[in-house]
Amino acid sequence: MNSPLLHAIQSVFFPHICAACGTNQLPENAGICSSCLFELPVTGFTQLPANEVEKIFYGRLSLEHAAATTYFTHKSIVQEILHQLKYAYRKELGLQLGAWMGFHLQSADWFSKIDCLLPMPLHPKRKATRGYNQAELLAIGIQQQTGLPLYSDCLERITPTRSQTTQHRSERWQNMREVFRVSKPTAIEQKHVLLIDDVITTGATLEAMGEKILQVPGTRLSLLCFAYTLPH
Repeated sequence: MNSPLLHAIQSVFFPHICAACGTNQLPENAGICSSCLFELPVTGFTQLPANEVEKIFYGRLSLEHAAATTYFTHKSIVQEILHQLKYAYRKELGLQLGAWMGFHLQSADWFSKIDCLLPMPLHPKRKATRGYNQAELLAIGIQQQTGLPLYSDCLERITPTRSQTTQHRSERWQNMREVFRVSKPTAIEQKHVLLIDDVITTGATLEAMGEKILQVPGTRLSLLCFAYTLPH
């Protein structure tokens, strides 16, 4: 039942507010208000060859293109909305940010070359705990904006991994070895795959998954993340 009383009770215990500034002046299906969305620190990397994200993978992974749409810094609007997305069950935020990423992707010269979207997978236990995969939500938003096919069940994380936030690149790479598997390789054979994730720091996780994707015959690989962590 969708009564005014029920709506009032829900608004008290589950307030629908902007994930960044806390205002309640936003559409029902949005997670961030238009003012905060406008303030996101856009990188412009989707239009910039040899950008900082692409350089991370030089000599490590054969990529067609790589980009992130925003800069991540500590105590920033991007950090706050990513925290809300991952830990506060803000599914509508993931869909909205994904559509916003899709808008930036559509203006990229290489957009027309992409065949399909693949979100970075979570381990089933982590997904069950969180209730969703934030990278998949971003990918769904991109699909809704662009119409690109989305294959959410082609990739698997077969081994849970501990947090990597305090690890160096070599430690992260060791942590990610043999964590992923392409469970449905025929779905992506001969396709240009766009791998989607929320944030990139050292690129170790994306590198490990990318290597598995490129083992499938005829695949080409590009990457798109919501945020790029600036070096300290």
